[in-house]
Amino acid sequence: MAHQEKCTHYRACTLCEAICGLAIEVADNRVISIKGDPDDPFSKGHICPKALALKDIQEDPDRLKKPVKKVNGAWVEICWDEAFDLAADRLWDIQQTHGPDAIGVYLGNPNVHNYGALTHGPVFLRLLKSKNRFSATSVDQLPHQYISYVMYGHQFLIPVPDIDHTDHMIIMGANPLASNGSIMTVPDVKGRLDRLKARGGQVIVIDPRRSETAKKATAHHFITPGRDVIFLLAFLQHLLREKLCNPAHLTDHLENFDTARAAVEGVVLGDVKQQTGIALEDIQRMAEDFAAAERAVFYGRMGVSTNPYGALCQWLIQLINIATGNLDRVGGMMIPLPAVDLVGFQLVGRGGRDRWQSRVSKRPEVCGELSASLMAEEILTPGAGQIRAMLLGAGNPILSTPNGAQLDEAFAGLDFMVALDFYITESSRHADLILPPTAPLEHDHYDVSFLGLAVSNVTRFNDKVIDAAPDSYDEWEIYHELTRRYLRKMGAPTLPKKRAPHRLIDMALSNGPYGRRRARPEALSLRKLKAHPHGLYLGDLKPLLTRRLKTKSGKIDCAPAAVVADLKRLQADRAQWQDSLVLIGRRHIRSNNSWLHNSPRLVKGKNRCTLLIHPDDLEKHQMQDGQVVCVSSRVGQVTVTAEASADMMPGVVSLPHGWGHDRSGVKLEVARAHAGVSVNDLTDETRLDELIGTVALNGVPVELSSLESVEEK
Repeated sequence: MAHQEKCTHYRACTLCEAICGLAIEVADNRVISIKGDPDDPFSKGHICPKALALKDIQEDPDRLKKPVKKVNGAWVEICWDEAFDLAADRLWDIQQTHGPDAIGVYLGNPNVHNYGALTHGPVFLRLLKSKNRFSATSVDQLPHQYISYVMYGHQFLIPVPDIDHTDHMIIMGANPLASNGSIMTVPDVKGRLDRLKARGGQVIVIDPRRSETAKKATAHHFITPGRDVIFLLAFLQHLLREKLCNPAHLTDHLENFDTARAAVEGVVLGDVKQQTGIALEDIQRMAEDFAAAERAVFYGRMGVSTNPYGALCQWLIQLINIATGNLDRVGGMMIPLPAVDLVGFQLVGRGGRDRWQSRVSKRPEVCGELSASLMAEEILTPGAGQIRAMLLGAGNPILSTPNGAQLDEAFAGLDFMVALDFYITESSRHADLILPPTAPLEHDHYDVSFLGLAVSNVTRFNDKVIDAAPDSYDEWEIYHELTRRYLRKMGAPTLPKKRAPHRLIDMALSNGPYGRRRARPEALSLRKLKAHPHGLYLGDLKPLLTRRLKTKSGKIDCAPAAVVADLKRLQADRAQWQDSLVLIGRRHIRSNNSWLHNSPRLVKGKNRCTLLIHPDDLEKHQMQDGQVVCVSSRVGQVTVTAEASADMMPGVVSLPHGWGHDRSGVKLEVARAHAGVSVNDLTDETRLDELIGTVALNGVPVELSSLESVEEK
C-alpha cells in the first residue's frame, strides 16, 4: 500500500457525555496522535485522559473484528451471513415456541454514544414485540426521565444547569470533575466551575465523600447516603414556610403548586441531623442563600437518583428550582434547543408508567422498559413468559447491575444469547454468538442524545477517521440485517432498503428548529455541518420550556399524583431506617463504567479499585490502612484493599464501579491483569425505588471483617 501523508481529522469524543472536540492525526490508516481541538466552539481544546484511549480501542488485539460462534465451549470465527442467519433463526424459533416475551433485551450505555444504534436498533426491537426490555437507564438516569415526563409532559424535556451564567450552584450526589458531567453535557466542567467562583459565585457540594468536585467547591457538606430526600424536604419546607418562594415568570404556567406545597409541608421530618448528618439550621441557611442569589441552580445526579427515593428526590429538586423562579431562567435550569429535536420532531415517545408489568414481581414498566434488577428473576423463574434468550446490545449487566453473581448464574442457563459487542466481556462470554460492530473511529456519528443535554446550543457531524476492514459492519448495519431476516421470516411482502443514519439526521436537521423548513437564511443541513468540521455554536440557552411543554394542560404539573402518593412510602420506611455501615460507588476521570479497563494508558498507575474508608471506621473495626478486608452484603462478598481516607463520611465506605474482570472466560488481557472487584457483587436487586424501579446502588448496608475471621467461619 502506498504511504499516505499525515492528515488531521476533527470529531467529537464518544466515550462520555462531555463530547469534547478532538484533533486526530492519522497516517496510513493509523492514529498517530489525539489532541484537543482548540477550534471546537464548545470544548475549546479541552480533553480528558479518556480521549487518548480511542487509539487503544482501535488497536486493541482483544477487539473482535468478525462474528464469533461458540462451538463446544470455544470461540470460532464465522462469516457475517452465517452469523445473521443464526441469530435470526434462533431468536425466531424461541419466540415461535415460547412467545414474544421469551426474548429479553438489555441495552448498555454505549448505545447512546452510537447514533446508528439509536436510529436502527429500535426498528428491530419493535419486531421482537417483547415486553422484557431492560437497559442501563434503570441503574442511571431514569428518575430524570420519569419526572420530566410527569411534570413537563415528555421524558426528554430534561432541564440542565446553565452553568456558564449562574451565581450559585448546589451540586448534590454528583462528581462532575470525575464524570465530566452527566445529564449535563459540559466539556471542561472544572474550568466552568472556576469561572463561576471567579465571578463571585458559590459552589456548594452535598455528598457522602469529599470528592474531586467537593474539593474545588466553596463549601462541602457530608450527607448520609439514601437520606437525600429528607434534606430536600427540609430545604423546600423552609423556602415555603419562610415565604422565600417566588416562581415569578412561571406563575401562570404552573398547576397543582398548592397541592405540592401541602404535600411537602405535611411531611413531619423529625430529627433532620440524625437522619442526614446535616444540622437543620445549616440546611435552612443554604435554602436562604439559594433564594437570595440572583441566579441559582440546584442540580442532583447519580447519588440522588440511584437510591430508594430517586424519583421523589428529582421531583423535589425541580420544585426547588421552580419555587425560587430558577427554572427556565438564565443562570438556572434551562432546556436546550438541539438541532436534531427529539421532542419537537416526535422522534421518541413521551414516556409512561405501568402500561405493562413484569411477570414475576408485577413491577411496572417505566418509560418503555422494566427495571434491570428484574432480569435474573425473569430468567430463573419457570413458567409461561420466562426469558429463554437474551439480546445484549453494547452492555455488560453482570458488572453494571445489582447482584451480578445471580445474573451470572441466570445467563449461564439461557437457551441462547446473542451479543452486539466487540469484546468478550463478563456478560458476552455467555453468548452463543457475538456480532462485533466497527470501532468508534471507524464510523461517522452525530450526538443525538447529548446535544439535547448540552449547556450551550451546539451541533456537529463527525465523519469517520479510520477505514474499517472491508468485511465489517457498523452497528446500524447489523440491526438492519437482523431486521431484514426477521421480516423475511414473518412473510413480509417487502423488505426495508438500506438507509444510512446520516440520511435520517439530514432530514431531522431540515425539519428542526434551525433547518431549511423554518425558512432561515442560515439554515442547517448535513452539508453545512460537514463544511464545519469543528462544529457550530448555535447560541446560549434561552428560556423556552413553557413553549415546549407536552402536558395535556400545557402547564407544569407540580404535583404528579403517583409521586405525591409516594411520600406515604417514605413515611412508612423511615420507621425501619437503621444506622449501619453503608456502601456507595465512585467514578474516576480515567474510567467509564465497565469497558475502558483494557486500555493500558487508562489503568496504569496505582490500584484504583480500593475500599475508601474513614480512619475512625478502620479503628472501630480494628483494621489497618492497606489491609485486605472482606466486605459483605445480603447478596455476596468481595475481598479488597482498604484505603484510609478522611474524605469519607464516617459510617460510609466506597468502591468504584465497573471493575471485577477476573471471571473465567473473559478475553480482556489488560483488564484481567487489573481485575479489581465488582461493586455489583454487593449491591442488592431488592433495594429499589418502588415507584419506578431504579436500583438503589447507593446506601447499601454492608459489613466489614478481616480475612482471618472469614476463614475461621
